[in-house]
Amino acid sequence: MARRKNTGPPTDWVTRTADMALRHAQSTTDDGELPELITCASGISPSGPIHLGNLREFLTVHFVAEEIRGRGINVRHLHSWDDYDRFRKVPAGTDESWSEHIGRPLSAVPDPTGEYDSWAERFKAPLRAALAEMGCEMVEVDQTAMYRSGAYRDQILTAIRKRDEIEAVMASYRTKKGNGDTDDDTEGSIAGSLARFPYKPYCKGCGRDTVTLTAYDDETTDLSYTCDTCGEAHVTNVATEDEGKLVWKVDWPMRWTHEGVHFEPGGVDHATPGSSYTVGKDLVGPIFGGSAPSFVAYSFVGVAGMPKMSSSKGGVPTASDALRILEAPILRWLYVRRQPKQAFNVDFGAEVLRLYDEWDALGRKATDPDKRDAAVLAWERAASTGSAGRLRTPEVVVPFRMLSSVADVTAESADLISATIRQVGHAHSSVEELEPRLTKAMTWTNEYVAPEDRTTVRETPATDQLAALSDQEGEWLRLLLLSLPADFDDSEALTSVIYGVPKVARGLALEDKPTEEVKADQKEFFKLLYGLLVDAERGPRLPTLFAALGPDRIRTLLTR
Repeated sequence: MARRKNTGPPTDWVTRTADMALRHAQSTTDDGELPELITCASGISPSGPIHLGNLREFLTVHFVAEEIRGRGINVRHLHSWDDYDRFRKVPAGTDESWSEHIGRPLSAVPDPTGEYDSWAERFKAPLRAALAEMGCEMVEVDQTAMYRSGAYRDQILTAIRKRDEIEAVMASYRTKKGNGDTDDDTEGSIAGSLARFPYKPYCKGCGRDTVTLTAYDDETTDLSYTCDTCGEAHVTNVATEDEGKLVWKVDWPMRWTHEGVHFEPGGVDHATPGSSYTVGKDLVGPIFGGSAPSFVAYSFVGVAGMPKMSSSKGGVPTASDALRILEAPILRWLYVRRQPKQAFNVDFGAEVLRLYDEWDALGRKATDPDKRDAAVLAWERAASTGSAGRLRTPEVVVPFRMLSSVADVTAESADLISATIRQVGHAHSSVEELEPRLTKAMTWTNEYVAPEDRTTVRETPATDQLAALSDQEGEWLRLLLLSLPADFDDSEALTSVIYGVPKVARGLALEDKPTEEVKADQKEFFKLLYGLLVDAERGPRLPTLFAALGPDRIRTLLTR
């Protein structure tokens, strides 16, 4: 028996993840109803360039929150900037003198250029701009401000009071060395019976977290320590002073409870045994009285030809870099069309041409309601948001490969590109109607196309090649020059002439269908033209190339 076709609306991983998040949210209330506000959270440490792998953290939450909002439910995307994390290492390209700041909060490390207030702000700013271009809105939480304001004091005191319970959970996962993601739960040793402590201060003297804890008084909440860097000894009162932070595996479940988080994704390394999410899930209820959020693990995003990305190594492509060549909806689409668990690479090479072609084809398919499927749903999610509406795309859609080809042969002059595009059939009244794709095509051609793959138009006629033409080749060129229109404004007429020369040479009319012999002649004729015009066997479509060069230059390069 044939399967019955599903005629309901298409679904995807976003639909399913939103369903899961809402079911979880209902389970956290006494009456089984949805909370008044659904919180979908993301977080990242702005320790370096926020690369395309990090972007998956933001976009996974964004798409799920958008789906929930689309159902008429009150939701927020809450993003934590973990700028109270320690500065761990000096990235490539930064003066090694910045090593003196290792161990200080990212918010306390100066920006090497002096342009921003801190190291952390230097990397937040471009990501904020990229997210705005992509229509991603979020409520931002600064963790330095939260810790310094005393907002977490009660939770910190609770964690310290229940430190033995925390240690018991930690120890249960510590049986196999190397389990889980990298963490700092073993840092901050304390003398005596307390082998580990869930809270770590920054030194009063030098501001670093390179401290050894020496004593803690449960009655007074005085925490004593010595600094391994500056050598000073200090005491901080946890109940009245806000000079440190919880270790990460305790900090995360604390925030789930404090912020009422219902959904939060994480990298696959956060979901392995002994890692942040699994440990946090065991701690959040007994220690803080909360519940772990609904969770999905996402895989890595790489760049073709590059190893796994790391912010600390520098030179990794960011969302801002990608948006220089990809329209915002297309960058969004790269993430939403794949399930979070699927790893993928972003390719800034020739793959960009195929990517734009596929996006444009999907856009045409999306205009037909009868063809709405999961692929079209992904296109819709990428193309617009509930708050920002339809994201910017060109008013006049010209294939990216055509724009880049024309940019290649016109010295990237926007006006000349516009004129050429108009001549080959893409009517528009101004350059602005081609934006933002035009500028992105020019950037891609200039910065990502290898010199050997660029189209170089001859400056002068290829006299030796013209002198050695066969009789047939000479006849082709004679017929072409005789038939070329005075201007190339009529793209159909120009195309008809270029493709029709081999027909006429065999006694056919321009409008006749090509025979097999004519098709073989066209192939050789086109190869000849490319050789004489750009010294290559192939290049941009010939009508486009002719329009870009203009009738005078074409006649000059093809006349013996």
